[in-house]
Amino acid sequence: MSANKDLENLISSAIKKIGGKKENELCKYLPISSGGYMHHFTFRKMKYKNPAELASYIEKYIINSSKPSIVTPKKRAARGSRKKKDQIIFSRIQLERMLNIARLAGDKEIIGILSPKKSLAGAKKDLIQSIRQNRIDQELWNTYVEAISALNPVAKPDLQTTQS
Repeated sequence: MSANKDLENLISSAIKKIGGKKENELCKYLPISSGGYMHHFTFRKMKYKNPAELASYIEKYIINSSKPSIVTPKKRAARGSRKKKDQIIFSRIQLERMLNIARLAGDKEIIGILSPKKSLAGAKKDLIQSIRQNRIDQELWNTYVEAISALNPVAKPDLQTTQS
């Protein structure tokens, strides 16, 4: 029990030396072999499973150091930097070619997937323009319906029945 008490005293004196409030603040002063500073989970684990090694780290890097310094953090990969391997990325020209092929085949599901999504305002504008030109475009109507249903998913409008 005296070893645990000694470690607690060592931790509290180290906290006072760095001017901290919590023992987790000590982690930033303790370097590890893989680079960067010690993670607070590792600190906690060492405190109970290997207190002698933790005490030697604290003495070496904080207590016996004339001016303890914060260890620079380990370099980490940027968020979203991992590439998704199962997704195919098409250029705009390739996507337009595939969309034309789907239109020629009459596959409405694929057309819906490959078509660029328009905002409600854009869909309204295009639909009104096609009406003024006396042109019927089922795809524009479907885009308008999708934009309305995406806007309010709880109360989906029954716009499909108004088609003729």
